[in-house]
This record gives sequence, structure tokens and C-alpha cells, in this order.
Amino acid sequence: MKYLHLIWAALFRRKLRTVLTLVSIITAFLLFGLLDAVRTSFDQAGQSANGATRLQTGSRLSFIQTLPMALTQRLEAVDGVKAVTYANWFGGAYQDPHNQVFSFAVAPNYLDLYPEMQVSAEARKAFSTTRIGALVGEGLAKRFNWKVGDKIPLQSTIFPDRSGSKNWQFEIVGLIHAADKKSGGWYDQMFLLNWKYFDDTTPYNQGAVGWYVTRVADANQTDRVAKAIDGLSANSDHETRTQTEQAAMASWMKQVANIGLIVSSIMGAVFFTLLLLSGNTMMQAVRERTSEIAVLKTIGFSGRSVLAMVLAESVLLLVIGGVIGLALASVIGPAVGAASGGTLNLPAAGLNSWAMGVGLMVLFGVVVGALPALNAMRLNITDALAGRA
Repeated sequence: MKYLHLIWAALFRRKLRTVLTLVSIITAFLLFGLLDAVRTSFDQAGQSANGATRLQTGSRLSFIQTLPMALTQRLEAVDGVKAVTYANWFGGAYQDPHNQVFSFAVAPNYLDLYPEMQVSAEARKAFSTTRIGALVGEGLAKRFNWKVGDKIPLQSTIFPDRSGSKNWQFEIVGLIHAADKKSGGWYDQMFLLNWKYFDDTTPYNQGAVGWYVTRVADANQTDRVAKAIDGLSANSDHETRTQTEQAAMASWMKQVANIGLIVSSIMGAVFFTLLLLSGNTMMQAVRERTSEIAVLKTIGFSGRSVLAMVLAESVLLLVIGGVIGLALASVIGPAVGAASGGTLNLPAAGLNSWAMGVGLMVLFGVVVGALPALNAMRLNITDALAGRA
């Protein structure tokens, strides 16, 4: 653009004000990038080649409602089902209720259906033969400085033992290594205990199962198999809902919190404030240059040229701040994920995030610059030079 030097000079005419406005824009788009990474992370939960062949079957009534153990053999007999396992939520916490641990009581063959979790043959054997044995994710072990052989007291926030105490004792017999380090945030943080020990020790389970996981022989047959599984318990007191792993994860997360709604609400408030702030900045900037704009018109600049330069100044302001904010989000997100030991998986801003972000930058730039640009285009030269505009 042949007028870029004029636009740049106008943009930084008041350097402190422009810098402060840029900081606000950078912060807004940094939040946009990080929150969009959170949304993307939740949307991608359960998406994997192995996950495409797994179905989760839980109670249709509520995810806390258990299912009878008698369903196991009936599920195995469904055409298209290759293997069946089950698990129960334990709800463990270490030392402090705030130190929540992803803890599950699992069936002996649970690991067979999850090749994403790599456990040595020795550890698997010890897990099967040690009543209070537990397998711990590598990241979780590093978090609490645990090692194989340690006796770990874990408090269940849900289930007491038969004496009424919620304090349980476990022995770490092996570590879980995530096969894919990029998705290791979930598997690196797991705490697996023996389902039989859990079932025998708490009086509140009594042979019930929290949910079933089935592996299908053909991923293209998941819908048919899911309907067949749910048909087994139709019109009973334990009707089931069978979903793909991704759908089940999304359903569970929505019961905890509507991530999409939370992200949209926060970003709506942030961007509304940003529009007010940047709009006020542009109004002030154009008002201070009334006589200068009049001079431009005097020497031959058309009203449309002035309109275009003010709009370009506004868009440039938003684009500079927005690009810096999104670039910072692309760096900070993965860094936070690495620092959390994989608990949080915040990917760098992808192509869709950048496309949406740049679109918002241009849109906001046009919106906040429209009114001052129109005022500048309609400016009367005589009134402006006389100080009446």
C-alpha cells in the first residue's frame, strides 16, 4: 500500500496509548487461543484409531448407576463383539481431597483393550497376583514421587471399606507408559486397582459394574453393535446406553461442565470489552487529527481515501495485537501442557484457530473503525480548519 507510511505514522502518533491498547488486544487473543485450545482438547478426547473400535456401555439413567455383572457373558455373545471388559470409578485422592487422582477399579483383562497403555509383563503379572496391587501412570508417579514397591494410602471420595473408613491402602506394582506421548496426558495420570479387591472391600458395590468397554471386530459396525448391546437390556430395570468412546467422553464431560458454553461466554465478555476499548482509542485518535485530515483533503485526498486509511489503521491495530496474542498462545499452551506432566493437553493454535482469529481481527478492526472513518470522510474542510469540527 502506497499510504502505509501514513497509516503507520497515524497509528503510533500517541505511542503510549497505542502500546496500551495493543497489550489489551494481545491479552484478548491470547485468551482466545488458550481457550480454543481447551475446547479443541476436549473435542478430541477419545479420538484415536484404537478408540474407534471401542464402545462404552453405561446406565441410560445416570453415569453413577451401576450395571449387573451378568451382562458380561451376554455382551460377549453379541455378533461383532471381539472382547469385553469393565471398570468402576473409585474417586481417589492422595493426602488431600484437592489432590484428585484418576483412579479406576478394572477387570483383569482391562489392559488388553487399551494398547495405548504400555505395561511390562512383570508388572502385569504382579498386578494380577497382588490383591492390593496398583498400576500407576508414569506422569502421576513423577507428580507425587512414587516408585514401584511403595505402599500408597489413597482416600476414596465415594466408597468406604467395610469398616466405614474411606482410607484405602495400595501397593504400586508397576508403571503405565503412554504409547503416544502426545496423548499421554490421560494415560500417564491413571491409577488402576484390582476390581475384585474393590468389590470385596466396599459394601456398596456387591458385584456391580460401573461401565463396560467392548472392542468390536469392525469399526464400521459400531452403530449396529451398539444397538444390539442396548437391546439386551431394553425394558429392564438396568437399561443401557452404548456409545463410541469419543461420544461417551463428550457426554461425560458435558455432565461435568459445558466446555463450549463456558468458553463462548468468557470470550464473548472479553471481546465485548475489547470492542469498547479499541473503539474508544480509534475515536480519540481520529478526533485529535481533525485538522490533519482536513489538510489531507485540501491537498487532494478524496473522502473515500481518508475513509480507507482510517479503516486500515483500525484493522492494522487489531491484526498486530491479535497475531502476537495467537502466537503467544501457540507457545504458552504446549508449554503449560508439558509443565503439567501431561495432565493438561493444550495444542498449539491450528489452522482453524488461526483462520477464525484472523477473521475476528479484521471484523473487529472494521467495526471499531467504521464510525471514526465515516466521520473523517464527511469532515468539512472549512469547519475543521476553523476549529468548529
